[in-house]
Amino acid sequence: MRVEWGSLVWLLVGLLMAPGAPAAAGSQTLTLTMRLAEGEWRVIRQEVLPPFEQACGCRVRAIDVPPEALAQRLKAMRAAGRAEVDLFAQDNMRLQELVEAGLVQPLDEVEVRMDPAVLPTLAAAGVMGGRRYFLPFRPNVQIVYYNAKKFDAHGLAPPRTWEELLRVAKVFKDTEGVGRVLFQAVGGAPTTTQLYEWIVSAGGDPFDFAHPGTVATFRFLQKLAPYLSPDSRRAKWDTTNDALAQESAYLAQNWPFGIPLLIRDYGKREIRTYSGWAGPVREAHVIGGDVLGIPVGAPHRDLALLLTRHLQSRGVQEILASRLGWPTIRADATAAVEPWLRPHVAAVQEAMRHGVFRANVPYWAEYERIASEAVERILWRNEAADAVLPPLAERLAALRRDRR
Repeated sequence: MRVEWGSLVWLLVGLLMAPGAPAAAGSQTLTLTMRLAEGEWRVIRQEVLPPFEQACGCRVRAIDVPPEALAQRLKAMRAAGRAEVDLFAQDNMRLQELVEAGLVQPLDEVEVRMDPAVLPTLAAAGVMGGRRYFLPFRPNVQIVYYNAKKFDAHGLAPPRTWEELLRVAKVFKDTEGVGRVLFQAVGGAPTTTQLYEWIVSAGGDPFDFAHPGTVATFRFLQKLAPYLSPDSRRAKWDTTNDALAQESAYLAQNWPFGIPLLIRDYGKREIRTYSGWAGPVREAHVIGGDVLGIPVGAPHRDLALLLTRHLQSRGVQEILASRLGWPTIRADATAAVEPWLRPHVAAVQEAMRHGVFRANVPYWAEYERIASEAVERILWRNEAADAVLPPLAERLAALRRDRR
């Protein structure tokens, strides 16, 4: 794919020559941190950053920092009086600590100049306590993968409601003797993410295990459990792809990174995708992914702001969508993807239209442990949801009181 970068070059030149812009940009090195796989880094370093470096006459030093290590790294640099990071991409579930610790700069809405093509649900993210700290960059949302050949063989359509999901799961189990519907029940982040959106779709409160909608979610999961694929117990993001590839599961929710892996690399052309099903109240899908932020004391703040605009630009977002299969933050960056990928991109965009953001709470790690315990006991030990949930609800209520 050929991207015209001329307009970007002149835009950056104009911005760098504007009053207040940094002088002698060519002598500067901007440090950017992300956490990416090797193939993703290759695209960023070879295709995304060089046009920016050429336009600004600067160098971008791109380094890998795990999301769980970013806050500690910024704290250590602050303590040592060495502000070395200019821009970071961080998981949107790890933002609270950065703000509470005073590690990230608030951003003026005028200076960030959000492009109108950025999806409204994503543009609204990054605001905490009435102030903007973060900008959208790499959204992520779970979609549903299903084996169309197996569905056709059983005369089934992809489920659009919980009732249809239960019926599909029963048909597969009754006819094949083993469950073929997957729920990511390994525990931790994969389980909690999937559970969170199911609770919201039932009108519940993920942080209140006594809420009627939350209770209804666990009751439904208990009904579904006997018909789930046995791979559910170890299912997370990578093993879900394995189950779909090996056809031990015919239907599963997972992140879009599985699309190029399953369909292009493994040749599983029978795999289809769609946004998913609605619960009793609505369709809801957790929006994950990374947002951009500028640390307090960043040595090249103006250049960092220019780089955020570059990373949000249509040209870059088209590269990320077409080369890596990433969901895009923009409504105008999907036309460049290859024809085989377009139906899957449409599924991702539809899921994001039903997107919800997980609340950034200081007790998230404890919440994950409680939610994982509930799933383990209700799905796998077959303990009654009505007996398991009340004491867990008390523990969650205590967390909310203690960590306010």
